[in-house]
Amino acid sequence: MKAVAVYPRTREVKLIDAPEPRLASPTDVRLRMLEVGICGTDKELCTFKYGTPPAGTDHLVIGHESLGEVVEVGSAVSRVKVGDLVVTMVRRPCEHEDCLACRAGRQDFCYSGDYTERGIKERHGFMTESVVDDERYMNVVPRALRDVGVLVEPLTIAEKALAQIRQVQQRLPWACPITPGKSGGSCHRAVVLGAGPVGLLGAMALAANGFDTYVYSRGGADSPRGGVVRDIGATFVGAESVTVDALPGKIGAIDVVYEATGASTLAFDVLAGLGTNGVFVFTGVPGRRAPVEIDTDLLMRNLVLKNQVVLGSVNASRPDFEAAIADLAVFRERWPRALAALLTGRFPIDAYAGQLLNAPADAIKNVIALS
Repeated sequence: MKAVAVYPRTREVKLIDAPEPRLASPTDVRLRMLEVGICGTDKELCTFKYGTPPAGTDHLVIGHESLGEVVEVGSAVSRVKVGDLVVTMVRRPCEHEDCLACRAGRQDFCYSGDYTERGIKERHGFMTESVVDDERYMNVVPRALRDVGVLVEPLTIAEKALAQIRQVQQRLPWACPITPGKSGGSCHRAVVLGAGPVGLLGAMALAANGFDTYVYSRGGADSPRGGVVRDIGATFVGAESVTVDALPGKIGAIDVVYEATGASTLAFDVLAGLGTNGVFVFTGVPGRRAPVEIDTDLLMRNLVLKNQVVLGSVNASRPDFEAAIADLAVFRERWPRALAALLTGRFPIDAYAGQLLNAPADAIKNVIALS
Protein backbone atom coordinates (compact mmCIF):
# COMPACT_ATOMS: atom_id res chain seq x y z
CA MET A 1 0.00 0.00 0.00
CA LYS A 2 1.08 3.60 -0.57
CA ALA A 3 2.47 5.68 2.29
CA VAL A 4 4.41 8.92 2.68
CA ALA A 5 7.53 8.54 4.81
CA VAL A 6 10.50 10.58 5.94
CA TYR A 7 14.02 9.13 6.20
CA PRO A 8 15.83 11.26 8.80
CA ARG A 9 19.28 9.73 8.30
CA THR A 10 19.35 10.34 4.53
CA ARG A 11 17.04 13.40 4.73
CA GLU A 12 14.60 12.08 2.15
CA VAL A 13 10.81 12.26 1.81
CA LYS A 14 9.39 9.39 -0.24
CA LEU A 15 6.19 7.78 -1.41
CA ILE A 16 6.78 4.14 -0.45
CA ASP A 17 5.10 0.76 -0.80
CA ALA A 18 4.41 -0.27 2.80
CA PRO A 19 3.16 -3.69 3.96
CA GLU A 20 -0.56 -4.00 4.61
CA PRO A 21 -1.19 -4.01 8.40
CA ARG A 22 -3.02 -6.89 10.06
CA LEU A 23 -4.97 -7.25 13.30
CA ALA A 24 -2.65 -8.40 16.08
CA SER A 25 -4.94 -8.41 19.12
CA PRO A 26 -8.66 -8.93 19.88
CA THR A 27 -9.12 -5.16 20.41
CA ASP A 28 -7.45 -4.12 17.17
CA VAL A 29 -9.35 -2.30 14.43
CA ARG A 30 -8.34 -1.89 10.79
CA LEU A 31 -9.16 1.37 9.08
CA ARG A 32 -9.37 2.39 5.46
CA MET A 33 -7.87 5.86 5.61
CA LEU A 34 -10.06 8.49 4.00
CA GLU A 35 -8.27 11.77 4.62
CA VAL A 36 -5.17 13.05 6.35
CA GLY A 37 -4.71 16.74 7.10
CA ILE A 38 -1.41 18.46 6.37
CA CYS A 39 -0.15 20.71 9.14
CA GLY A 40 2.96 22.62 10.11
CA THR A 41 4.25 19.63 12.07
CA ASP A 42 4.26 17.48 8.92
CA LYS A 43 6.16 20.16 7.00
CA GLU A 44 8.73 20.46 9.78
CA LEU A 45 9.13 16.68 9.80
CA CYS A 46 9.90 16.93 6.10
CA THR A 47 12.68 19.39 6.87
CA PHE A 48 14.00 16.96 9.52
CA LYS A 49 13.73 19.34 12.47
CA TYR A 50 12.47 16.39 14.51
CA GLY A 51 10.71 13.06 14.04
CA THR A 52 11.79 9.63 15.24
CA PRO A 53 11.16 6.39 13.30
CA PRO A 54 9.93 3.28 15.15
CA ALA A 55 12.65 1.12 16.64
CA GLY A 56 14.36 -1.02 14.04
CA THR A 57 13.28 1.05 11.02
CA ASP A 58 14.96 3.82 9.06
CA HIS A 59 11.78 5.71 8.17
CA LEU A 60 8.68 7.25 9.71
CA VAL A 61 5.29 7.30 7.99
CA ILE A 62 3.96 10.77 8.75
CA GLY A 63 0.43 12.18 9.20
CA HIS A 64 -1.46 12.61 12.47
CA GLU A 65 -4.67 14.46 11.53
CA SER A 66 -6.80 11.61 10.27
CA LEU A 67 -10.23 10.40 9.29
CA GLY A 68 -10.74 6.71 8.61
CA GLU A 69 -13.48 4.15 8.07
CA VAL A 70 -13.62 0.90 10.02
CA VAL A 71 -13.31 -2.11 7.71
CA GLU A 72 -12.37 -4.90 10.16
CA VAL A 73 -12.62 -5.41 13.92
CA GLY A 74 -11.10 -7.85 16.38
CA SER A 75 -13.16 -10.32 18.37
CA ALA A 76 -13.24 -8.18 21.54
CA VAL A 77 -13.97 -4.80 19.92
CA SER A 78 -17.03 -3.03 21.33
CA ARG A 79 -16.45 0.72 20.84
CA VAL A 80 -16.66 0.77 17.05
CA LYS A 81 -18.18 -1.31 14.26
CA VAL A 82 -17.55 -1.84 10.57
CA GLY A 83 -18.66 1.21 8.61
CA ASP A 84 -18.03 3.73 11.41
CA LEU A 85 -16.06 6.87 10.68
CA VAL A 86 -13.37 7.42 13.28
CA VAL A 87 -10.62 9.85 14.22
CA THR A 88 -7.70 8.16 15.97
CA MET A 89 -5.80 9.74 18.84
CA VAL A 90 -2.14 10.55 18.29
CA ARG A 91 -0.28 9.99 21.56
CA ARG A 92 0.29 6.62 23.24
CA PRO A 93 1.18 6.22 26.95
CA CYS A 94 4.66 5.59 28.27
CA GLU A 95 5.37 2.30 30.01
CA HIS A 96 6.54 3.67 33.36
CA GLU A 97 4.40 2.40 36.22
CA ASP A 98 5.01 5.58 38.21
CA CYS A 99 3.63 7.85 35.47
CA LEU A 100 0.26 8.60 37.01
CA ALA A 101 -0.98 10.47 33.96
CA CYS A 102 -0.39 7.62 31.52
CA ARG A 103 -1.73 5.00 33.92
CA ALA A 104 -4.91 7.11 34.17
CA GLY A 105 -5.30 7.26 30.38
CA ARG A 106 -4.14 10.88 30.26
CA GLN A 107 -0.96 10.46 28.27
CA ASP A 108 -1.41 14.04 27.07
CA PHE A 109 -0.01 14.96 30.52
CA CYS A 110 2.73 12.29 30.50
CA TYR A 111 5.32 12.93 33.23
CA SER A 112 8.19 10.90 31.81
CA GLY A 113 8.24 12.24 28.25
CA ASP A 114 8.63 8.68 27.00
CA TYR A 115 5.25 8.63 25.24
CA THR A 116 5.08 7.80 21.55
CA GLU A 117 3.06 9.60 18.89
CA ARG A 118 1.70 8.33 15.61
CA GLY A 119 3.34 10.07 12.70
CA ILE A 120 5.74 12.02 14.93
CA LYS A 121 7.62 9.97 17.51
CA GLU A 122 8.44 6.27 17.25
CA ARG A 123 5.13 5.17 15.67
CA HIS A 124 4.08 5.27 12.04
CA GLY A 125 1.37 7.76 11.19
CA PHE A 126 -1.78 7.85 9.11
CA MET A 127 -0.67 9.12 5.68
CA THR A 128 -1.17 5.69 4.18
CA GLU A 129 -4.00 3.63 2.77
CA SER A 130 -4.66 1.35 5.75
CA VAL A 131 -4.01 1.54 9.49
CA VAL A 132 -4.44 -0.85 12.42
CA ASP A 133 -4.77 0.45 15.96
CA ASP A 134 -6.42 -0.38 19.27
CA GLU A 135 -10.08 0.59 19.60
CA ARG A 136 -9.43 2.55 22.81
CA TYR A 137 -7.74 5.27 20.77
CA MET A 138 -10.61 5.68 18.30
CA ASN A 139 -13.42 8.25 18.39
CA VAL A 140 -16.55 7.82 16.29
CA VAL A 141 -17.50 10.73 14.03
CA PRO A 142 -21.10 11.09 12.80
CA ARG A 143 -21.51 10.36 9.10
CA ALA A 144 -22.97 13.87 8.69
CA LEU A 145 -19.49 15.27 9.42
CA ARG A 146 -17.75 13.16 6.75
CA ASP A 147 -16.57 16.19 4.77
CA VAL A 148 -15.09 18.04 7.77
CA GLY A 149 -14.20 15.19 10.14
CA VAL A 150 -10.49 15.52 9.36
CA LEU A 151 -10.58 18.80 11.33
CA VAL A 152 -11.31 17.01 14.61
CA GLU A 153 -7.67 16.47 15.62
CA PRO A 154 -6.46 20.04 15.13
CA LEU A 155 -9.61 21.28 16.90
CA THR A 156 -8.74 19.16 19.95
CA ILE A 157 -5.91 21.62 20.64
CA ALA A 158 -8.44 24.37 21.27
CA GLU A 159 -10.78 22.08 23.18
CA LYS A 160 -8.05 21.08 25.61
CA ALA A 161 -7.08 24.72 26.04
CA LEU A 162 -10.70 25.70 26.71
CA ALA A 163 -11.04 22.99 29.34
CA GLN A 164 -7.98 24.30 31.15
CA ILE A 165 -9.15 27.91 30.87
CA ARG A 166 -12.44 26.94 32.51
CA GLN A 167 -10.61 25.20 35.34
CA VAL A 168 -8.28 28.15 35.90
CA GLN A 169 -11.09 30.70 35.87
CA GLN A 170 -13.03 28.81 38.52
CA ARG A 171 -10.80 30.83 40.86
CA LEU A 172 -13.03 33.83 39.98
CA PRO A 173 -16.48 32.65 41.14
CA TRP A 174 -17.91 36.17 41.03
CA ALA A 175 -16.92 36.75 37.39
CA CYS A 176 -19.24 36.40 34.43
CA PRO A 177 -19.54 32.65 33.73
CA ILE A 178 -18.95 31.06 30.37
CA THR A 179 -21.56 28.46 29.49
CA PRO A 180 -20.12 25.90 27.07
CA GLY A 181 -21.92 25.93 23.75
CA LYS A 182 -23.79 29.18 24.39
CA SER A 183 -22.95 32.63 23.12
CA GLY A 184 -24.35 36.09 23.59
CA GLY A 185 -23.93 38.59 26.37
CA SER A 186 -20.22 37.86 26.56
CA CYS A 187 -18.11 39.51 29.21
CA HIS A 188 -14.86 37.66 28.45
CA ARG A 189 -12.58 38.88 25.68
CA ALA A 190 -10.22 36.51 23.87
CA VAL A 191 -7.44 37.26 21.40
CA VAL A 192 -6.26 34.54 19.03
CA LEU A 193 -2.74 34.98 17.66
CA GLY A 194 -2.58 33.64 14.12
CA ALA A 195 -5.11 32.86 11.40
CA GLY A 196 -3.87 29.43 10.40
CA PRO A 197 -6.12 26.39 10.85
CA VAL A 198 -5.29 26.00 14.55
CA GLY A 199 -5.94 29.69 15.13
CA LEU A 200 -9.18 29.79 13.15
CA LEU A 201 -10.51 26.62 14.77
CA GLY A 202 -9.55 28.11 18.14
CA ALA A 203 -11.44 31.28 17.27
CA MET A 204 -14.49 29.20 16.35
CA ALA A 205 -14.33 27.29 19.62
CA LEU A 206 -13.95 30.47 21.65
CA ALA A 207 -16.77 32.23 19.81
CA ALA A 208 -19.07 29.21 20.15
CA ASN A 209 -18.34 29.16 23.88
CA GLY A 210 -19.34 32.74 24.47
CA PHE A 211 -16.09 34.71 24.16
CA ASP A 212 -15.91 38.09 22.45
CA THR A 213 -13.23 36.93 20.03
CA TYR A 214 -10.51 38.79 18.11
CA VAL A 215 -8.00 37.30 15.69
CA TYR A 216 -4.69 39.13 15.41
CA SER A 217 -2.78 38.21 12.28
CA ARG A 218 -1.16 39.42 9.11
CA GLY A 219 -3.39 39.87 6.11
CA GLY A 220 -6.44 42.00 5.55
CA ALA A 221 -9.90 41.58 6.95
CA ASP A 222 -11.07 41.07 3.35
CA SER A 223 -8.80 38.06 2.82
CA PRO A 224 -10.25 34.52 2.86
CA ARG A 225 -9.02 34.09 6.43
CA GLY A 226 -10.53 37.43 7.37
CA GLY A 227 -13.78 36.26 5.81
CA VAL A 228 -13.83 33.21 8.08
CA VAL A 229 -13.30 35.44 11.11
CA ARG A 230 -16.09 37.76 10.02
CA ASP A 231 -18.51 34.91 9.30
CA ILE A 232 -18.22 33.55 12.85
CA GLY A 233 -18.95 36.95 14.38
CA ALA A 234 -15.37 37.56 15.50
CA THR A 235 -13.17 40.56 14.69
CA PHE A 236 -10.06 40.45 12.53
CA VAL A 237 -7.28 42.81 13.65
CA GLY A 238 -4.52 43.29 11.09
CA ALA A 239 -1.00 43.17 12.48
CA GLU A 240 0.15 45.54 9.72
CA SER A 241 -2.11 48.34 10.96
CA VAL A 242 -2.32 47.69 14.73
CA THR A 243 0.88 47.24 16.72
CA VAL A 244 1.09 44.83 19.63
CA ASP A 245 1.43 47.74 22.04
CA ALA A 246 -1.79 49.26 20.68
CA LEU A 247 -3.77 46.02 20.84
CA PRO A 248 -5.25 46.39 24.36
CA GLY A 249 -6.24 49.98 23.59
CA LYS A 250 -7.87 48.89 20.35
CA ILE A 251 -10.00 46.09 21.78
CA GLY A 252 -10.03 46.53 25.57
CA ALA A 253 -8.80 44.40 28.46
CA ILE A 254 -7.68 40.96 27.28
CA ASP A 255 -8.95 38.06 29.40
CA VAL A 256 -7.55 35.20 27.31
CA VAL A 257 -4.83 34.92 24.70
CA TYR A 258 -4.80 31.78 22.57
CA GLU A 259 -1.43 31.63 20.82
CA ALA A 260 -1.36 29.67 17.55
CA THR A 261 1.70 30.93 15.69
CA GLY A 262 4.80 29.43 17.25
CA ALA A 263 6.32 32.93 16.99
CA SER A 264 7.90 33.48 20.39
CA THR A 265 8.71 37.18 19.96
CA LEU A 266 5.11 38.02 19.06
CA ALA A 267 3.77 35.83 21.85
CA PHE A 268 5.83 37.44 24.60
CA ASP A 269 5.09 40.91 23.26
CA VAL A 270 1.37 40.19 23.52
CA LEU A 271 1.80 38.57 26.95
CA ALA A 272 2.96 41.96 28.20
CA GLY A 273 -0.52 43.31 27.38
CA LEU A 274 -2.54 40.52 29.02
CA GLY A 275 -5.22 41.89 31.34
CA THR A 276 -5.73 41.45 35.07
CA ASN A 277 -6.62 37.83 36.02
CA GLY A 278 -5.93 36.86 32.41
CA VAL A 279 -4.89 33.48 31.01
CA PHE A 280 -2.32 33.06 28.24
CA VAL A 281 -2.28 29.71 26.40
CA PHE A 282 0.72 28.67 24.31
CA THR A 283 -0.01 26.05 21.63
CA GLY A 284 2.77 26.69 19.11
CA VAL A 285 6.26 25.21 19.26
CA PRO A 286 8.86 27.67 17.95
CA GLY A 287 11.75 26.53 15.81
CA ARG A 288 15.32 26.83 16.99
CA ARG A 289 16.11 30.44 16.25
CA ALA A 290 18.39 33.04 17.78
CA PRO A 291 17.54 34.22 21.32
CA VAL A 292 15.10 37.11 21.63
CA GLU A 293 15.13 39.97 24.07
CA ILE A 294 12.16 40.29 26.42
CA ASP A 295 11.42 42.49 29.41
CA THR A 296 11.43 39.78 32.07
CA ASP A 297 10.88 42.26 34.89
CA LEU A 298 7.67 43.53 33.28
CA LEU A 299 6.36 40.04 32.60
CA MET A 300 7.10 38.80 36.10
CA ARG A 301 5.61 41.93 37.66
CA ASN A 302 2.42 41.50 35.66
CA LEU A 303 2.12 37.81 36.46
CA VAL A 304 2.34 38.53 40.17
CA LEU A 305 0.44 41.78 40.53
CA LYS A 306 -2.26 40.98 37.97
CA ASN A 307 -2.82 37.35 39.06
CA GLN A 308 -2.13 36.05 35.57
CA VAL A 309 -1.73 32.43 34.47
CA VAL A 310 0.43 31.14 31.63
CA LEU A 311 0.06 27.57 30.42
CA GLY A 312 1.05 25.35 27.54
CA SER A 313 -1.26 22.92 25.81
CA VAL A 314 -0.37 20.14 23.41
CA ASN A 315 -1.93 16.86 22.33
CA ALA A 316 -5.32 15.86 23.73
CA SER A 317 -7.30 13.20 25.58
CA ARG A 318 -10.56 11.45 24.77
CA PRO A 319 -12.77 14.17 26.33
CA ASP A 320 -11.09 16.74 24.08
CA PHE A 321 -11.75 14.61 21.00
CA GLU A 322 -15.37 14.18 22.02
CA ALA A 323 -15.70 17.92 22.59
CA ALA A 324 -14.16 18.61 19.18
CA ILE A 325 -16.62 16.29 17.43
CA ALA A 326 -19.53 17.94 19.23
CA ASP A 327 -18.27 21.43 18.42
CA LEU A 328 -17.76 20.60 14.75
CA ALA A 329 -21.47 19.83 14.60
CA VAL A 330 -22.15 23.21 16.25
CA PHE A 331 -19.90 24.97 13.75
CA ARG A 332 -21.63 23.19 10.85
CA GLU A 333 -25.02 24.41 12.06
CA ARG A 334 -24.00 27.98 12.88
CA TRP A 335 -21.26 28.77 10.35
CA PRO A 336 -21.38 26.27 7.45
CA ARG A 337 -19.65 28.61 5.00
CA ALA A 338 -16.83 29.46 7.39
CA LEU A 339 -16.26 25.83 8.32
CA ALA A 340 -16.14 24.73 4.69
CA ALA A 341 -13.70 27.54 3.88
CA LEU A 342 -11.08 26.05 6.22
CA LEU A 343 -10.56 23.13 3.83
CA THR A 344 -8.89 24.73 0.84
CA GLY A 345 -7.87 21.67 -1.16
CA ARG A 346 -7.91 17.88 -1.38
CA PHE A 347 -5.08 16.13 -3.20
CA PRO A 348 -4.18 12.52 -4.05
CA ILE A 349 -1.32 10.91 -2.18
CA ASP A 350 0.81 11.04 -5.33
CA ALA A 351 0.77 14.85 -4.99
CA TYR A 352 2.37 14.70 -1.53
CA ALA A 353 5.54 16.58 -2.47
CA GLY A 354 3.76 19.69 -3.69
CA GLN A 355 1.73 19.91 -0.50
CA LEU A 356 4.39 19.02 2.05
CA LEU A 357 7.39 20.75 0.50
CA ASN A 358 5.96 23.54 -1.66
CA ALA A 359 2.44 24.22 -0.39
CA PRO A 360 0.94 27.56 -1.47
CA ALA A 361 1.03 30.19 1.26
CA ASP A 362 -2.63 31.10 0.85
CA ALA A 363 -3.88 27.60 1.71
CA ILE A 364 -5.56 27.21 5.09
CA LYS A 365 -5.92 23.44 5.45
CA ASN A 366 -4.99 21.12 2.61
CA VAL A 367 -5.76 17.41 2.83
CA ILE A 368 -4.41 14.21 1.35
CA ALA A 369 -7.49 12.29 0.17
CA LEU A 370 -6.85 8.55 0.16
CA SER A 371 -10.38 7.37 -0.66
